[in-house]
Amino acid sequence: MKTSHAFEDGDQGPVVDKLQFDRILGYIQKGKEGGAVCEVGGNQVGTDGYFIAPTLFTGVTDDMVIAKEEIFGPVICALKFKTVEEVIERANDTSYGLAAAIHTKDIRLATRVMNSLDAGTVWINCYNVFFDQLPFGGYKQSGIGRELGEYALREYSQVKTVISAIAEGL
Repeated sequence: MKTSHAFEDGDQGPVVDKLQFDRILGYIQKGKEGGAVCEVGGNQVGTDGYFIAPTLFTGVTDDMVIAKEEIFGPVICALKFKTVEEVIERANDTSYGLAAAIHTKDIRLATRVMNSLDAGTVWINCYNVFFDQLPFGGYKQSGIGRELGEYALREYSQVKTVISAIAEGL
């Protein structure tokens, strides 16, 4: 079935279901009500399916719901900062730690920040890239365990240690 929406030639699909669709639009509304500036997007696209326009908020502060929660939708919150140390501290001052992205030309800086972040996945100069061989999962309250890779197999196994003294002659 062909649907009419703005993403026909793009790589963004619909939100998974009505519950998540409503949840994301609720976060967008909270952002607007909380004083953040919705620079672009913030609305449903079309009438068929659960499409939400990519949304960018500026004027976001650390105490806003949209900065503190995992939205899991096409919403970006831009927060100003003065130092890298401030970024690291603010990024880690959350109950969540699923993933982070660093964009810089300075690989030493990227490495230092990456090592300092409490996040299960850190992308450098890219975003949302996955490989089946690499584990994916979060820190803190983000997720339970790991998906993908060898670490995911551990979720389906249980280790048992057996020690036995064998008597002579048996």
